[in-house]
Amino acid sequence: MKLSFRWYGEEDPVKIEYIKQIPSMDSIVTAIYDVPVGEVWSMESINKLKETVEKAGLNFDVIESVPVHEDIKLGFSSRDKYIENYKQNIINLGKAGVKVICYNFMPVFDWTRSQLDKKLEDGSTALVYYKDQIDKMDPLKGELSLPGWDSSYTKEDLKDLFDKYSKIDEEDLWTNLEYFLKEIIPVAEASNVKMAIHPDDPPWSIFGLPRIITTEENLDRFLKLVDSEYNGLTLCTGSLGSGSFNDIVRMVDKYSAQGRIHFMHVRNIKLLDDGSFEESAHYSSCGSLNIVEIMKALHKNKFDGYLRPDHGRMIWGETGKPGYGLYDRALGAMYITGIWETLDNVNKE
Repeated sequence: MKLSFRWYGEEDPVKIEYIKQIPSMDSIVTAIYDVPVGEVWSMESINKLKETVEKAGLNFDVIESVPVHEDIKLGFSSRDKYIENYKQNIINLGKAGVKVICYNFMPVFDWTRSQLDKKLEDGSTALVYYKDQIDKMDPLKGELSLPGWDSSYTKEDLKDLFDKYSKIDEEDLWTNLEYFLKEIIPVAEASNVKMAIHPDDPPWSIFGLPRIITTEENLDRFLKLVDSEYNGLTLCTGSLGSGSFNDIVRMVDKYSAQGRIHFMHVRNIKLLDDGSFEESAHYSSCGSLNIVEIMKALHKNKFDGYLRPDHGRMIWGETGKPGYGLYDRALGAMYITGIWETLDNVNKE
């Protein structure tokens, strides 16, 4: 296991030198954030970012993410131009030594929550998804302003996108994903860059939009679209785990044994009876996921990919990007590495 940490660049309130101070930290997970979706990242920008990361004493191995243009997901004729640009990004990142690219295929919205600062019993604040709040929101009326979607969209842009997606269903989205994969995976193989799709978060339809990277059955189908070790997963325990229908420990065990998990996002969530969920501290008893069993499955299968502690609460008065403060994610990192070290030592006996 290689421990990593998400960092949003020089504008991130979390300083990269503080990340380096977390024991066992290996890699920074980052991206180029000032290039429009679908355009090519210059080698100059990539190398500048690489230099910053390596100057801090960390490895520049994982990019999260290279966004997929909506025209690719929609299957428009213009997709080929954007796919060619995507291929060039893979090539450029491979030249810079990047080992893994995380991406997703969620229409319009990325991870979606109904509240960013829900106060928990211990006084910390966390991201939550309350079904009744989401059900009352209408993004076309400007009622949604949360992370997980591109806030550069105007109401008119969103309406246009929703109109376009109303004409495709899940099978169409599968077809468009397969087309994309068959184009990019050979380039990833040649560049020695492993592609790792992130599951939909949460793993069900949002606002009527199709979503397909949601269940074990669908992950099986995805991996068969292009049966290559370079076509793999970012297995996010919190994303898949927010669906009570997913057996996360089983899935981690299965896909790590297959060598198809290239990147792990580990976090805990507390499932509520109505299908809602609250993000929690990483410690198993704080939520509904058994983090120890997840780590045991990875350890048993000799997982040597990248892992990062995912969303954290805001604790100890910290302010910053919701879900991405330093303190709770650092606690999560130490909890995870503590489990891993224990498993290492138990296996030596």
